[in-house]
Formats: sequence, C-alpha cells, structure tokens
Amino acid sequence: MEKFANIYQRASERKGGAAALKRLMPKVRSPRALANTGDDRYLSEMTRCIFQAGFVWRVVDHKWDDFEDVFFGFPPEKILLLSPDQIDRLCQNPRIIRNRQKILAIQHNARFILDVSREHGGFGKLIGQWPDDDLVGLFNYMKKHGSRLGGMTGQRVLRNSGRDSFVITGDVTRCLQRAGLDISSNPVSKRELTLIQDAFNTWHQESGLPYSHLSRVCAFSLDQ
Repeated sequence: MEKFANIYQRASERKGGAAALKRLMPKVRSPRALANTGDDRYLSEMTRCIFQAGFVWRVVDHKWDDFEDVFFGFPPEKILLLSPDQIDRLCQNPRIIRNRQKILAIQHNARFILDVSREHGGFGKLIGQWPDDDLVGLFNYMKKHGSRLGGMTGQRVLRNSGRDSFVITGDVTRCLQRAGLDISSNPVSKRELTLIQDAFNTWHQESGLPYSHLSRVCAFSLDQ
C-alpha cells in the first residue's frame, strides 16, 4: 500500500503548502468534550445530516434556525412525547422541509440516543470511548440502531460533532483505490470496510495524524 507521506505531499502541493493544508482540517474534540456535549446536540446534528442527504445543503442550512425552533432545540425526551397528530402538523409546517419519512426519523433517533444515554451515561460518552481502530464498527452500530444513519450520513454526524472519524466520500474512495486497496467505487461490504479501516489504522500509525485529517488529506490529494 502507498505510504501516506506521498499522499500528504500531493495534497500539500495542490492546496498551497503544508500550512494551507492544515487550515483546511476538521476540528477534532476530545472524548471528554464529546461526553460533555448534550444529547440534544447529537440529535440536532443527526437531523441536519439526514435532511442534507440527497438534498441541497444550503436550503437545509438556510432553514436550520427554524428547525431548531420547531423542534424545541431537539431534546430527545420532549421529541419522544410528540403525538401522531403533532407529527402530522410538523409534516405540514412550511418553516421546515416537509419530508415525512425524515421527520419520523427524528423521533426514532431520539429513542436511539436516549437508550444509549441511559446505558452509557450519554451518547457522547459512547462515541468518545469507541475504539479508533474500529470506526467501521461504530458506523455499523449507528446504522443498525438509528434511523437513516447508514452510509456517509452517520459518518458525517460523527465528523461534524468533532468525533475523530474518516468519511468515505467518493474522493476518499478513489484515493484508497490509487493507494492499492482492492475496493469498489461504492465500498459497502464487510470485506471492503475492513480493508479501509486497516488502511487508515496503518496511516494513523505512520503519520500520527487524526483519522479525520487522514481522510480529508486523501480527498485533497486528487485532482479536483
């Protein structure tokens, strides 16, 4: 497999040098900071990423203050109390994006977060303590127990929340293929995800960089 130093050099050259590249890296928060983040913020981020999936992101961002207001700031306990009639009214509310299935996912994920929180002392505590060398296990956990959190959606929730995590975008996949991994253009099988995790584990040990920085550098290493 290609050394990460070569990938980093290509990305650095394309982005104007190491200092410029560093400024483009996502923020990584500590396990303590993740644990101290309220469950409402994780439900909010899940909802934002779910509504952005397959949609125009700037429209979601433009309406986000209204989303926060309409859903009371996303406290999971309060979201669970919404009645079917209240859900129906939300699905007709012009202040938000009226996608019924995605609105229903909010309540499902409120339950998911509360179940995790009761067992582990907070959703942030679980994701902060999850082993870095098994991020694909965390992706699968979120997909299995949450709603509409498979694929890049769950990965983006983690990244946006500050959890050190790679995101398997198309550019990252192409970088991995170029580096020598035998994966398809849409790697979803257990074998492929294991290969990807192993590659990032190797590069993490080689470079000392966070996983989120590794995947961002991978994406920047390709001609845009």
